[in-house]
Amino acid sequence: MQDKKKEVETVSYKLIAFDLDGTLLNDDKSISPENLRALEAAAARGAELVPATGRIVTGVPEQIRRLPFIRYYIAINGACVYDAREDRTLYRGEIPPELALRLCRYMDTLPVLYDCYQYGTGWISRDMLERAAPYFVLEPGIYELVKWTRHPVDDLKETLLERREPVQKFQMYFKPEQMDLRRQQIEQLPRLFPELQAASSLKNNIEINSVSAGKGPALLALAKHLGLERGETLAFGDGSNDLSMVREAGLGVAMANGEAAVKAAAGLVTVSNQEAGVARVLWDLIERGKI
Repeated sequence: MQDKKKEVETVSYKLIAFDLDGTLLNDDKSISPENLRALEAAAARGAELVPATGRIVTGVPEQIRRLPFIRYYIAINGACVYDAREDRTLYRGEIPPELALRLCRYMDTLPVLYDCYQYGTGWISRDMLERAAPYFVLEPGIYELVKWTRHPVDDLKETLLERREPVQKFQMYFKPEQMDLRRQQIEQLPRLFPELQAASSLKNNIEINSVSAGKGPALLALAKHLGLERGETLAFGDGSNDLSMVREAGLGVAMANGEAAVKAAAGLVTVSNQEAGVARVLWDLIERGKI
């Protein structure tokens, strides 16, 4: 591990947020025994363990959702903070209906697939779901997740027009040969839509949220709800959608497999997700009495 920031010796981390894909989970989307044992050990010491993901809550692997110490979720890239025990949303950062429709009309001009999260559920046009396979060559495991968690409708744009309700997040998907277009759109979308932010957590997607969302603001909102100081928060991430969380946490940890900007912003860089980098940091902090 590379330590880039001196910790305050009196700090004890009481809120531990962790991204899933590329961070806690292995590349095959499973959680390693090493990471699982470390989470259990941190929870036993009183820490609040919080998945912080671009997924909806029901898209979090069941093995994680069934852990008895998992109560809170930072979901949909911080578009909501959810309390599973009380079944209520503590924080929202959503895309207004008219802006969502403008974005749909724009995406219809591109050779991409797109879907959205609304009401904590995934939605996609039926024809897009039927021709989705070529767009997930780089992420076959996510293709299975999309098929399982998205509800097909005849036309997503028309469905949103009828509902006139806020949207939590949009995702665009790209074929392997469209990576230049993907890079272009990550840069262009915030210029065309200043009310939105674009990030990515996968090899084939762009995730589009309201500027009022973000894992960082959601982390701080949850800390405030729990009566904790910013310095008592610890966060792990690898992708650009984790950047605000890594920056805002008392200690932000980047994975060795993470994006350069995330590693540059982190206070600590650990080994990769394939090497149980989350566990490596947690055990070190536990041994030093920091958890």
